[in-house]
Amino acid sequence: MAIVKPFKAVRASRDKVAMVSSKSYEIYTPEMLNSKLAFNPYTFLHVINPGYKYHKQDVRGELRFKLVHNRYLEFKEDQIFTQDKLAAFYIYQKNTTTNSFCGIISATSVEDYHNNIIKKHEGTLKERELLFENYLKNTGFNAEPVLLTYPDNAVIASIIKKYKQQRAEYEFSTTDKDSHLLWVVNDEEDIKKIIAAFKDIDTLYIADGHHRSTSSCLLAERLAEENPNHTGNEDYNFFMSYLLPESELSIYEFNRFIKDLNNLTPQEFLMELDTFFRIENRSQELYKPKEKHHFSMYLDGEFYSLYLRKSVYNFTDSLSKLDAHILYSTVLKPILGIEDIRNDSKIVYSQDKSDSLELKTKVDSGEFKVSFGMLPTTIEEIKDIVDAGFLMPPKTTYIEPKLRSALTIYEF
Repeated sequence: MAIVKPFKAVRASRDKVAMVSSKSYEIYTPEMLNSKLAFNPYTFLHVINPGYKYHKQDVRGELRFKLVHNRYLEFKEDQIFTQDKLAAFYIYQKNTTTNSFCGIISATSVEDYHNNIIKKHEGTLKERELLFENYLKNTGFNAEPVLLTYPDNAVIASIIKKYKQQRAEYEFSTTDKDSHLLWVVNDEEDIKKIIAAFKDIDTLYIADGHHRSTSSCLLAERLAEENPNHTGNEDYNFFMSYLLPESELSIYEFNRFIKDLNNLTPQEFLMELDTFFRIENRSQELYKPKEKHHFSMYLDGEFYSLYLRKSVYNFTDSLSKLDAHILYSTVLKPILGIEDIRNDSKIVYSQDKSDSLELKTKVDSGEFKVSFGMLPTTIEEIKDIVDAGFLMPPKTTYIEPKLRSALTIYEF
């Protein structure tokens, strides 16, 4: 039984939202960031880059967090941000050149996270958890929702359809040719229907935002300890999420690039692979896998197809069937000596969304010795692995949509 809650979002007015909202901070290069800050006085990037006001970009630690809070207050004082008077859900649709995504922005429950109703598929780093918890504590707001997914639901779909027939509160396009629409759902009956519909859903799965959700839970525990009148209904007991039906997620794979062959020659490496794979030399043919447990490889100027020998590999559980895990357990660890796939500098990941020749070009440049590609993970695989109590290897999935910051802001 999933708990969702309407909230009073802090957000920009209709005429300024296109200039205020931004991509995730990490996407911008220093040059792009400076350009945005110099020419757009309304961009939310001014809030999260508070040192720009003082011509000092390298402000760090708690001082930066406090300055972020101050810039946020200035945006509110200047009426760039105002808070909705009524608690609401927010239907948000993002259209790209290839896909359309539409779901509900809501407050979701820390208790659900602890009770495993909200489930994660990736591990998190304690250092990043604590850093973001401290950020939330000092700033008092969250501007980018966690992406959660749920099984397609007819009731929720009908409410979304109803609002999409009305004029959107926001409707704007961005320079990457994406369009963004947002509807405000503050009708009491519709709110009750949405809450009731999610109560019938057993599990929500985190698609993106594992550190944000974990940090929100740590903060909730901390604030509850500090509050002698804690009831469990305070805003800090919830975190902002974008709830998207499973059918609308787009999942892409990550390619793996390896910097050396662990003192093996290409011929010796191929012979080591022969234990677990039937290998076919594809020469210059760009091979892309069409089935699970098939892999593409580029080595020494040529493409290869690798087919797992199922007679010598044992499928023991849902994780053992995952292609990213198969590649790790049969190649990366035993042959190439890469045990810590999260932190080993010998391995680099790149999401395979647009450049199908990347496997070749990065190896031909001399930066890497070998590269591997595979099929994307499916939502069914993710759910099977999570429900069995496992976590997926890092960089297994690249999931869209990627969400903008400051479309709606959640205060606590």
